[in-house]
Amino acid sequence: MSMTMEQMMELAVSQQASDIHIVVGSPPMLRVHGDLIPIQGEAIVDGQRSQELVFSILSQELKDQLLVNKEVDFSYQFKDQGRFRVNTYYVKETIAGSFRLIPTKIKTIEELKLPSSFHQFSTLKQGFVLVTGPTGQGKSSTLAAIIEEINQTRAEHILTIEDPIEFIYAPVKSLISQRELHADTHSWEVALKSALREDPNIVLVGEMRDYETIAAALTVAETGHLVFATLHTNSASQTVDRIIDVFPEHQQGQIRMQLANTLQAIVSQRLIKSIKGGRVAASEVMIANSAVRNIIREGKTFQLDNVILTSSEAGMISLDNSLAKLVNNGEIAYEEGLELCIWPDQFNRLIKTI
Repeated sequence: MSMTMEQMMELAVSQQASDIHIVVGSPPMLRVHGDLIPIQGEAIVDGQRSQELVFSILSQELKDQLLVNKEVDFSYQFKDQGRFRVNTYYVKETIAGSFRLIPTKIKTIEELKLPSSFHQFSTLKQGFVLVTGPTGQGKSSTLAAIIEEINQTRAEHILTIEDPIEFIYAPVKSLISQRELHADTHSWEVALKSALREDPNIVLVGEMRDYETIAAALTVAETGHLVFATLHTNSASQTVDRIIDVFPEHQQGQIRMQLANTLQAIVSQRLIKSIKGGRVAASEVMIANSAVRNIIREGKTFQLDNVILTSSEAGMISLDNSLAKLVNNGEIAYEEGLELCIWPDQFNRLIKTI
């Protein structure tokens, strides 16, 4: 007998899957530790079955939005076992769905095996911290670990703007306001402008997608707040370029100054299959010291990689260094590290030397 959507969610939780995929022409799939695996015993999905599965968890309002907009994002609370960040969309005039599992428990920086320097991000009072990387590389989990550490240790007003809300924070020392796009606000830009009147100490921006959002986030950071945000970029230097390049040319000089003055750190993250099971993060970390700030002001972002390489004493970590450390510690296979490294010669020199 075919599974219901909720039974598939139950299976995803029990198998520690990160995602469920429903697409016509393939059986329902789970992504487990990075690999796509068909759900055993499930037949290839046709248009009717796909619509039944997806519609089974949609409210009438969401169904109407999907029919009009052809895609819709929302979050779905699955019993007390976790939440799913859901994107439903059309493929060749049939309905499909991607369901990202957001665990109930927020893991700590140590549990995620992130560099110890990440603890300093939870002590910052103002500025801009960016967590970057491709989709599905653990950016949300990393930010949640930092935000939860602030919640556990500081009495602050934390304001999050998300699409949709992912991790749910239970107030400990901090006051926490979580706002969801569409349900609680009409746009990132409006929510960020409104944030300045909501007396936050810390603002989490789920994703910076356009220059209006980036400009508003920079303004919030510039006015003495601590801002955390994510971007879909591959490295610290690419992140700086992406932020500046989204603006019209006549504004780019001003944005360089704003970014140089507010930036605290950029983290670029990859999740890699671990020899010990599961996945483990490799992290490039750039701390905004005076050298980094000067490079950003002068528009010489091609020099940032070299600064990261030569500034380990300041807490900076190159991606190659992070990968080599994981290989040397027996966390990941040499081949996995080699495939993701930036400079293979340098990566090979680091193996067994760090």
